Amino acid sequence: MSAVELPDFPSRHIGPTDDDMSSMLGALGYSTMADLLAKAVPGGIRAEEALDVEAAPSEPAVLEELRGKADRNQVLTSMIGLGYYGTHTPAVVRRNILENPAWYTAYTPYQPEISQGRLEALLNFQTVISDLTGLPTAGSSLLDEATAVAEAMTLMRRGSKAAKDAVLVLDAQLMPQSIAVVQTRATPLDIEVVVADLRSVTDAAGLRAAAGDRDVFGVVVQYPGADGVIHDWRALIEAAHEGKALVAVAADLLALTLLTAPAELGADVAVGTSQRFGVPMGFGGPHAGYMSVRKGLERTMPGRLVGVSLDAAGAPAYRLALQTREQHIRREKATSNICTAQVLLAVMASMYAVYHGPEGLRRIALEVHGKAVGLAEALRGGGVELVSDTYFDTLTAVLPGRADAVVEAARARDINVWRVDSDHVSVSVDETTTDEQLAAVAAAFGVNAPVPSADAPTWDDSLVRTDEVLTHPVFHEHHSETEMLRYLRTLADRDYALDRGMIPLGSCTMKLNATTEMESITWPEFANLHPFAPAAQTEGIRELITDLEQWLCEITGYDSVSLQPNAGSQGELAGLLAIRGYHESRGEGARNVCLIPASAHGTNAASAVMAGMKVVVVKTAPTGEIDMDDLKDKLKEHGESLAAIMVTYPSTHGVFEDTISELCSLVHESGGQVYVDGANLNALIGLARPGKFGGDVSHLNLHKTFCIPHGGGGPGVGPIGVREHLAPYLPSHPFAQELTGETGPVSAAPYGSASILPISWAYVRLMGGAGLAKATQAAILSANYVAKRLNSHFPVLYAGEGGLVAHECILDLRGLTKESGVTVDDVAKRLIDYGFHAPTMSFPVAGTLMVEPTESESLGELDRFCDAMIAIREEIQHVIDGKVDAADSVLRHAPHTAESLTADKWEHPYSRREAVYPAGLDPLHKYWAPVRRVDGAYGDRNLVCSCPPPEAFEA
Repeated sequence: MSAVELPDFPSRHIGPTDDDMSSMLGALGYSTMADLLAKAVPGGIRAEEALDVEAAPSEPAVLEELRGKADRNQVLTSMIGLGYYGTHTPAVVRRNILENPAWYTAYTPYQPEISQGRLEALLNFQTVISDLTGLPTAGSSLLDEATAVAEAMTLMRRGSKAAKDAVLVLDAQLMPQSIAVVQTRATPLDIEVVVADLRSVTDAAGLRAAAGDRDVFGVVVQYPGADGVIHDWRALIEAAHEGKALVAVAADLLALTLLTAPAELGADVAVGTSQRFGVPMGFGGPHAGYMSVRKGLERTMPGRLVGVSLDAAGAPAYRLALQTREQHIRREKATSNICTAQVLLAVMASMYAVYHGPEGLRRIALEVHGKAVGLAEALRGGGVELVSDTYFDTLTAVLPGRADAVVEAARARDINVWRVDSDHVSVSVDETTTDEQLAAVAAAFGVNAPVPSADAPTWDDSLVRTDEVLTHPVFHEHHSETEMLRYLRTLADRDYALDRGMIPLGSCTMKLNATTEMESITWPEFANLHPFAPAAQTEGIRELITDLEQWLCEITGYDSVSLQPNAGSQGELAGLLAIRGYHESRGEGARNVCLIPASAHGTNAASAVMAGMKVVVVKTAPTGEIDMDDLKDKLKEHGESLAAIMVTYPSTHGVFEDTISELCSLVHESGGQVYVDGANLNALIGLARPGKFGGDVSHLNLHKTFCIPHGGGGPGVGPIGVREHLAPYLPSHPFAQELTGETGPVSAAPYGSASILPISWAYVRLMGGAGLAKATQAAILSANYVAKRLNSHFPVLYAGEGGLVAHECILDLRGLTKESGVTVDDVAKRLIDYGFHAPTMSFPVAGTLMVEPTESESLGELDRFCDAMIAIREEIQHVIDGKVDAADSVLRHAPHTAESLTADKWEHPYSRREAVYPAGLDPLHKYWAPVRRVDGAYGDRNLVCSCPPPEAFEA
C-alpha cells in the first residue's frame, strides 16, 4: 500500500468525502489541502516525516488481531478481591447501556433539557449510594475507589477544625492501592499520612498515640477491611470527632445491604467503588467510584452532583447542581481537579440496583456471604486458622510458611487467590463463585469441599442492618426484562447523543465511536481480568498496552507513555508530578511556580495546586494568543522559582500560535518545563509532534482524540507522554513491578481504565498513520468551513494567519446580546428545537459559543448546523428590529416541548409551528425535548439530590 492509499475504514470514519473536501476548500479559497495547511499551521512546528503507524487492511482483520491478543490472556477464576470482584452484568443492561450508542455517545449533561434520561439514571445512582451508606448527599460518581479516598482526604482537610499541622491516619487494612494513591496525592500538599492499626483504638488518646502524638484532621477505615474483617468503628469515630477530626469509611456496597450503614457508625464521609454492581473487573476499570457525605459537607464535595429543579412550566426537571464546572469558575481555588466522572459505569451500577431491587441485592449478598461461611467452616474443620470469625466475603487464612504453596495449588486448579505474605492467604468469593470453584479452592488448602450456608449473618447485632433501603418505586417496578428494557428505552429517548446528530462542542471532540472499535470490550478475555492477576496470565492485554504506548510515542514525539491516569485531570496531575520529581532530583525542589495562560482549561490551575505548585496567570493578547510580553515579564519575575508552564496547543481560543516554539525556548532557558495540554491534539496528529516542537510532557485525552466514548461524562483515559528525562518520574504501582517510576500511583489499577484501551488500539490500527493525518486535516478543514459560513452572521472571535482557525472556532455573540438582549443561553436552547446539541457556552470567553465540528461529521450535517445557526440569527434580528421583545421571543422560551403545544391558550407572538418546526427542520427527524428550560438557581437554593417521590411529577 502506498503512502497515499488508505484502507476502507478512514473513509467511514471521516465524514466529508474527497469531493466534499474539495468543495469546502473551494469555499475557503484554496485549491488543495496542502495550501490550506501551509497557511493554518506554523511551518516551524510541522513534522517532516509521516507517521510510522501501519494500518490494518480491514475491520475484520482488526477484530482477528484483537481476538489473538484476547486468546493470550488466561481468565482464571478470581478470588483475589481487594476491591475487584466477579459480577453478573444483566444482559439487558449490557446490551442496552454498555453496548448502546444512545448511552455511550452522549456528552456530559451540561444541557440538562436534552439529558433528562442519563440525569435520572445518575439520580438513581446517587440514591443507591445515599441509601446504602446512610449519608444524605451522594455525588454522581468519582473515578475509582482509591482516588475517591484521596478526594476524601482533601475534603476532610477542608472540613476539619483540627490544627493546620494535623495528620491523616489510615487504618492498616485500608485497600493497599488506596493507601498508595493517598500517599501520592498527599506529598505535594504537605499532608503527612500515618498508616496504623486502628482496630484497638477506643478513645482520643489512643488515636493521638497511633498518630505519633500529633493532632489528627482525618481518619480513613475500610469496612470490611482488606483482610475481610468486619470491625465496629463506633468507638474510633467518636474518638476522632472528640479530637476535631473527620472520618471517612471506605465501604463495600454489596456488604452494606447486610451491614450497619457507615452513617449509623458516625461516619462523616463514605467512599468506595460500585464495580461489583454489574460492572466487569476489566483489568482495573473503568468503574464508578462513589462518595457520600453528612449534612453540612455537601457543598465541599468534589465532582458532579445531580439535583432536582423545576423547568419553565413548573415541572420537576433534573440538572447538574452546585459545582457543575467548578474548575472553570474557581480555577486554582477549586476543591478538586475532577472534570469528568464515570457516568456510563455509574448508570450501569444504578441499573443493576434497579433491576434487582433491594430484595434482590440482599439475596445476592446473602448468597455471597453463605459461600464464605461454607468455605470458612471447611477451612476450620481442616485445621486452618482464620484471622477472624467476622467477615462478609473475604477470609484470611493463617498458613505459617505455606502461603506460596497454597497459592500455587489454587492456581493449578485455575483459581487466583491473594498472597498477603509468606504466612497468610486471603480468599474472596462473589456472586459468580460456583460450588465447584469452592471445592477446588478448598482442595488447594487441603480441606474438604465446603457446603454454602443459607443462614443469616452471625456477626454482632450492632452490625446487622435493620433499616429499609431503596424504598423509592424505581427500585421496585423494573424487575422483569420487559419492564427494564422499556425503562432504559424511555430514558434513552429523553437524551440527545451522537446517535441522533452532531454535538458541536468546542474543546471536547465529540466524534464517531465506531462499532468495531467498541466490540471487544465485552469479551470475557478482557472484561474478566483482575488488575492484580499474575503477569503471565495477562500477556494479551499487556501486549495491547505496549502497542498503544508505542503508537502514542510515535504520534506525539515523546519517548515514554503511561496509560495509568484514568481521566484527563489525572493525566494533568501525573504530568505535573513528573515535573516536580524531576526538579527535586536535581536539587531544585524550590521550583514551584506554574505559569498558566488566562485562556487555559480550568483543570490546569486546579491540577497545578494539587501538585503543590503556585499558579501565576499569563495574559491573553487581543489576538487571542498568549501575550508574549507578559510571559517574558513573568519569566523575569519568577525565573528562579519556575517549575513549568501549562499551555494548550492549538490554544483554547482555537488558534495555531506561531509563537509556540519561542515560548518553549524561553521557558527552558528559565529552567522550567513545558506541559502541553493535549486536549486539542486532534488538530496536530500527523502534522506536528508536541514532543518535538518543545513540549516536555503532555496528557492525551483518549476519550476525545482517540475515540473512547464520553459516555455522558465518563469513562475517560488521560495518559501522559514524556520526554526521556521525565520518564523516571512516571506513575508506579505497588502491584506492578514493571512500572518502575519514582512517582507513586495516581489510579487504583496499574493501567487505569484498561478494559477500554482496546477502543483506542482499534482506532489507531484501523486508521494508520495516513488515516490519522487525514482525520486531522478534515477536522481543520471542517472548522474553517463552519467559521467561513457563519462569520458574517456571528463574528469569529479569534483567527490566525489568513483568518484561519485550527480545529474549532469561537463565535462572538456579545455584540448581539448587547443589541438584542438575546444570550448564548437563548441560542443554545433554541438549537434544541432545531435538533442540535449546543456548542460550548461561555468558555473560554464569556458570552461566546465555541464550535468544534470534528472530522466525523459529513458536509450535509455541517451545512444543517450552519443553516440552523443562520436561521437563529434571523430570529435574533427580529428582536433587534423590534418585531418581538426578547423576553417573549421564540429564543427565550426555547426549548419547546410537545406538551407545550397542547396548552389551551397559546399566548406567544409566534406560532406553534414556528416553535417546534423552525425553518429547514425535517419534521420526520424531530427531536422533542422532554422538559422546558430548567431553572438552575432554584435547584441550587432547594437542593434535592436523590429520587423525588412520584407525586412530585403527578403534581
